[in-house]
Amino acid sequence: MHQQKRQPELVEGNLPVFVFPTELIFYADDQSTHKQVLTLYNPYEFALKFKVLCTTPNKYVVVDAAGAVKPQCCVDIVIRHRDVRSCHYGVIDKFRLQVSEQSQRKALGRKEVVATLRPSAKEQQKEDEEKRIKEHLTESLFFEQSFQAESRTVSSGPSLLTVFLGVVCIAALMLPTLGDVESLVPLYLHLSVNQKLVAAYILGLITMAILRT
Repeated sequence: MHQQKRQPELVEGNLPVFVFPTELIFYADDQSTHKQVLTLYNPYEFALKFKVLCTTPNKYVVVDAAGAVKPQCCVDIVIRHRDVRSCHYGVIDKFRLQVSEQSQRKALGRKEVVATLRPSAKEQQKEDEEKRIKEHLTESLFFEQSFQAESRTVSSGPSLLTVFLGVVCIAALMLPTLGDVESLVPLYLHLSVNQKLVAAYILGLITMAILRT
C-alpha cells in the first residue's frame, strides 16, 4: 500500500508577506497625505487572515485592521494620521502586518512598514533637490580629479605604446620600396608607396602628440 504524502506544514514566521508601499510619509501641510493606503497581496493558493499592529496606535486610525485575503487577491488597508503636531515631526513609527491561515492562530509571516510625519512637502522636495545637486557636484569633482590625474600621467611623457608605434613607423620608412631589386632585404619586407605614406602619416601624428605633452 502506498502511503499518502502529507503536505509539509508552513513554518511559523517564515512566510513572505507582500505589502506595498513599505514606507508611509505624511506631510503636515498637505491634508491629502494624511490618508494613506497599504495594499496587502496574497499570491498563494490558500486564503490568509491578517492583523495590523502599530507601535503608537493613538496617533493613527486603521480602517479594517483585521480581515482576510482570498487566494491570489489583494486588499487595501486605509491608515489615517490623526495627531498631526510639530512634536511628532521626524518620529519613526512602525506598523506590523501579521498573516496566518484562516484555520490557524499562529502567525505564518510578518512585515513591518515604517511611517514618518514631515512638516512640509515643499521643504522635503527642496531637501531632495539639494541632495541631488550635492551628489552631482561630488560626482563632477570626482571625474575632474580623475581627469586631472590622467592628464598629469599623460603629460609626464609618452606611453610605451606611443613609443612602440613610432619605432614601427620609422622602421617601415627605412624598409625598401617595392621594385627595388638591388636591396638585400627579403622581398616580403618590401613595402608599397601607399604603405609608407600611411606610416609617415602615423609618425607625424605621434610626433605632434609628443610635442604637445
